[in-house]
Amino acid sequence: MLSLALAALIATSSPITDEPKSIPAAFALRSYAPAAEARLVVWSKPRGLSIQLFHAGPEKIRSLRDDVLRGVPVTNRTKAQVVEGAVEVRVPSGPSGLYFAKLTAPGGKVGYAPFVLRPRTLGRARVLVVLPTNTWEAYNLRDVDGNGVGDTWYANSSIPSVDLTRPFLDRGVPPHFRAYDQGFLRWFAQTHRRADFISDDDLEHLSGERLARLYDLVVFSGHEEYVTPPVYSAVARYRNLGGNLAYLSANNFFYVIRRHGNRIFRTGRYRDIGMDSARITGARYVGWFEGKYPTRPYTVTGAKLAPWLFRGTGLHDGSTFGNYGIEIDARGLGSPRGTLVLARIPDEFGPGRPAEMTYYETKRGAKVFDAGAINFGGTAEWPVVSRMLDNLWARLRRP
Repeated sequence: MLSLALAALIATSSPITDEPKSIPAAFALRSYAPAAEARLVVWSKPRGLSIQLFHAGPEKIRSLRDDVLRGVPVTNRTKAQVVEGAVEVRVPSGPSGLYFAKLTAPGGKVGYAPFVLRPRTLGRARVLVVLPTNTWEAYNLRDVDGNGVGDTWYANSSIPSVDLTRPFLDRGVPPHFRAYDQGFLRWFAQTHRRADFISDDDLEHLSGERLARLYDLVVFSGHEEYVTPPVYSAVARYRNLGGNLAYLSANNFFYVIRRHGNRIFRTGRYRDIGMDSARITGARYVGWFEGKYPTRPYTVTGAKLAPWLFRGTGLHDGSTFGNYGIEIDARGLGSPRGTLVLARIPDEFGPGRPAEMTYYETKRGAKVFDAGAINFGGTAEWPVVSRMLDNLWARLRRP
């Protein structure tokens, strides 16, 4: 969630038309099964177009630019023919994860079109990772109708819906990907984890009971701000049945959205309809940095309460690590009884507005972690955070 002031700041500081030398393109769907035939819609008519598919995460060199996606190639680069505005693409049969098509054309033209590769069969990995595909599109300021305003409520609060099929700006890179998402995907690959990756669209079709049968742990790796009521209910049911949850960002399950075709409509806030996110995540949204609060390190407060999380990190109560802020969570009235604070940034956004990393367990055995800061997952490659995630994964992946 962002205030109208920050939305205005984004709208005036970000481009809303095609960047020079960009090739805007997007897949018709946000996820595909292995070896599926996919439709890649190309929004321009470049001559000499070539396409190559990549897997994001296993690359040796991280991207240092917001308009560059990096990955390891999984196909050769091939010439592509655009027919009726689209190219038919066979997606790979590799491991589940985030993939993308890289489009190139003479003159230095480049575009990226990401998609999620689902597993062939759900549940084999016993760990599920949900990528924040709804939030990516909500923050996408692509101006399709050419009226000079990005087609999202973050550019104009009167816009009621967001089209999920638009190419992203920054040559097709999802908003804030480098800061919020890249680090986790690279940590996941470097530590040789196994998990099923899905999009928000896929999560819509999974009930709490089915999630509990298939998975011991569900990880929301990024900014999962926008979810539908069925998803909220399914995840709550999964937790109630003893399923473990890890939220590696902040401001999760905040806005109520409804899906109609390829559009999502923002209809309100969960906390306003008696469904506070803290009931599930353990912490609720506090606020955003308002352009005036600097990011600061966490101070460990729960090394004795949860020694398993800090094992091997060299951290103890009073130690500091990281550099966090931007948007934050902390315990609220909806937080389950017994919710622990494992690390804290006192008064991060002013008096009485701390950032809190939380953890709780239920009588049914569910274990739930909330990072409390929107960019925590993005720092997964930092040695201390990497070890914390190792410890967290080991504890929560066990039923």
